[in-house]
Amino acid sequence: MRVAIGSDEKTRVTDVVAGTGTGVSIAANKVPGVRAALCADAETARGARRWNDANVLVMSLRATPEAVAREICDAWLEGGPDPAEKAVIDKVKTIEEDARHGVNKPRR
Repeated sequence: MRVAIGSDEKTRVTDVVAGTGTGVSIAANKVPGVRAALCADAETARGARRWNDANVLVMSLRATPEAVAREICDAWLEGGPDPAEKAVIDKVKTIEEDARHGVNKPRR
């Protein structure tokens, strides 16, 4: 699995497929700046982009028929973060930054 970081330090949107997708989701989410989402349908993919600013799409090779995979990819590529969700997305980024620097703060 490779994850590309652009020169502007923003992670590119990419996709990963694997047996179940669980392991690569866990691994990808260890990479700073990555927000990987394991998606089994188009609505989940759309929501992951919209509400979480997910930038790595993960699909299961075992459980995703080709037609569904196409729908998922189309939904993923059509979507993007909802500006109304900026505060939530920024909170997740802050948690990630704190964790990277060894800070463990209680959150609400």
